[in-house]
Amino acid sequence: MSEQYSCFGCGVQIQTENASDIGYAPMSALEKEEIICQRCFRLKHYNEVQDVSLTDDDFLRILNGIGKNDALIVKVVDIFDFNGSWLPGLHRFVGKNNVILIGNKVDLLPKSVKPNKVINWMKHEAKQLGLKPIDVFLVSAAKGYFMKEVTEAIEKYRNGKDVFIVGCTNVGKSTFVNRILKEVTGEGDVITTSHFPGTTLDTIEIPLSDGKALVDTPGIINHHQMAHFVDKRDLKVITPKKEIKQKVYQLNEEQTLYFGGLARFDYIKGGRRSFSCYFSNELTIHRTKLDKADELYRNHVGELLTPPRKEDVESFPELVRQTFTIKEAKTDIVFSGLGWITVNEPGAVIAAYVPKGVHVLLRKSLI
Repeated sequence: MSEQYSCFGCGVQIQTENASDIGYAPMSALEKEEIICQRCFRLKHYNEVQDVSLTDDDFLRILNGIGKNDALIVKVVDIFDFNGSWLPGLHRFVGKNNVILIGNKVDLLPKSVKPNKVINWMKHEAKQLGLKPIDVFLVSAAKGYFMKEVTEAIEKYRNGKDVFIVGCTNVGKSTFVNRILKEVTGEGDVITTSHFPGTTLDTIEIPLSDGKALVDTPGIINHHQMAHFVDKRDLKVITPKKEIKQKVYQLNEEQTLYFGGLARFDYIKGGRRSFSCYFSNELTIHRTKLDKADELYRNHVGELLTPPRKEDVESFPELVRQTFTIKEAKTDIVFSGLGWITVNEPGAVIAAYVPKGVHVLLRKSLI
């Protein structure tokens, strides 16, 4: 095959030799107008995912290249998993380029949340994390909310430059790019989208009318996200698809909440009080007494406490405990990639358990 083809879905270079390698497509696919690799084909038509062999170094190489270009950077984060979907060190990669920060999946937040409050909260968090975006937007790429405004802002801020779109896996970046193209061209979906981590394999350049390009980069894998610890079939349990219903628990001291078998929350000290939980509506929350919690986990993980699945319990990492004293009112305890618990009053002593490698952090309350 002397001529080079790229996959229209994910951007990878097409090869016809090895069916198990990246970029494989059968010879017959090369006759089609839009050539897509077998991986994108299976994803699109059967919602089946094949693992990708891009390394962290590949991603870093692509990120490093961004700072060398004179471009506008559009960074997409998942508002439901803001910290888990943050690209650490992005401010070092962007060079002198301007950054627009996009919080995607705004449709998942409870209706009572005021968008302006969330935007201000995002500006504050971004600054804490070392990034000063020139503008911040909330969108729902899946539903198309606020995409027109964002498309206009990108056009205004790019000043005739290329646009690079960056983000972690699972933030809805490809859906976001598809929406922008829809706004600009009226065309349908052109980039493979799915809720599996890592579906864009190499940069995809989409030409703009002035000779510049919109560049979709691969989703960077953040290893501390919960998505990497669950069976692919359970991603739909932990990844919310619709508005999150707040669940409020009145807890006495020495009570425990389990979030499936993926995370645990111990309320140790601070008198009777209420805790607001924001997790996928599909994820089962189980309450028990602290002195029975270890035994419950030992006997019921993979059954009553699921995910993980029974067959994955052996290989599932142990839950690691961290203790916190809540010093400020309205604090979120965030389980990276899973959800968060809001503590309204200071003074509570709590412990959080997550699989080894997943992050837990405290932040100023989002809601």
